[in-house]
Amino acid sequence: MSESPVPHEPPIYRRIADGLRARILSGELRDGDRLPGENALMAEYAIARATARQALAVLINEGLAVPKRGSGVYVRLFKPIRRHGSRRLSREQWGQGRAIWDADARGRPFTVDRVEVVLERATEEVAAVLQSGEVWVRRRRYSVDARPVQLATSSFPAHLVEGSAITLADTGPGGVYARLGDLGLPPVHFTEEVRARMPGPRESGLLDLPGGTPVIVISRTAYTSGGLPIELNEMVLDSAAYVLQYDFDA
Repeated sequence: MSESPVPHEPPIYRRIADGLRARILSGELRDGDRLPGENALMAEYAIARATARQALAVLINEGLAVPKRGSGVYVRLFKPIRRHGSRRLSREQWGQGRAIWDADARGRPFTVDRVEVVLERATEEVAAVLQSGEVWVRRRRYSVDARPVQLATSSFPAHLVEGSAITLADTGPGGVYARLGDLGLPPVHFTEEVRARMPGPRESGLLDLPGGTPVIVISRTAYTSGGLPIELNEMVLDSAAYVLQYDFDA
């Protein structure tokens, strides 16, 4: 009769990471709490610095912790935003003066900062989509629960939106889609393309991303009932902060 195989024990850095993860998920360690540093882990477990660093790296790579230069590693718990692809863009939402982000945040506090609105010469890609050589561009950063989660750059054909509130920092109730409706150009169809990539340095800085965190890039084009493209919006999302939901019939 053969003996039962002995279960393989994970390396010690994994066991340390598992213990810290359990403390985070149980609520013992909360969002913003400082994790035991390398020196503390070395003393507690009699391990080398490289092993302590590996243990913390596991939690950082999982998105449960974030390093702060010269300060330590901190718990980074965040309830993911459920982004419902169709519900958030319904006319019922913006047509009644509600922000699209009300559907995403679902009562959680959100802010829009770093708003920039400029008239620019369209890039080749944007000009091809919007059929316009000049565009009004709106650049924003969105934060939920005081955490930056998304960068967005919207472009509009200049000749269609010139003189409207779309060219102002504050577009008023319902946002840009309500203002397009005021111009007789309400969007009735949207196309979104979704892909993932690693962020550039500027994106990492603006979104405060831990090293190794990819971003989700969503390019959305809005069309009028006549098929006229009226907005091209490129959104860069912190992948650790989002769940993307799309409902459709078979």
